[in-house]
Amino acid sequence: MRKYAVERTSILLRRMAFRMHRAARLHHADSIHDLRVSVRRFQQCVRVFQQFFPGGAVKKIHKRLHEVMELSGEVRNRDIALYLLRKAGTPPDSALSAALLEQKKQAQSELSRLLRRWGRRDVSRKWRSRLRLR
Repeated sequence: MRKYAVERTSILLRRMAFRMHRAARLHHADSIHDLRVSVRRFQQCVRVFQQFFPGGAVKKIHKRLHEVMELSGEVRNRDIALYLLRKAGTPPDSALSAALLEQKKQAQSELSRLLRRWGRRDVSRKWRSRLRLR
């Protein structure tokens, strides 16, 4: 069972690292959505198989990923709100649309900074080591 847990977690960690890199570069609604899905899947996998990993590592990883989920959620919420405003016929140059767009840009900037910093620090390699996936 441990072998399966390690293999599955390793795959999901690689996918999540790819999605983080992509979201940091693209600033696109789909890339943010894909990032959030990959983070949730990785978190669920680690939670389900936590008995096979060092406890302290699992807790730290979940705490760090919470920040990504918060920032990406801010971006995603603004994307959805802007989409709904367009569907409702609100002009794109309305004060509400402009405010939401500015908030989205700010959250996107914070998220991109965090993801680029994680990429430079090679966080996925560190997590692989801490979870003993090698």
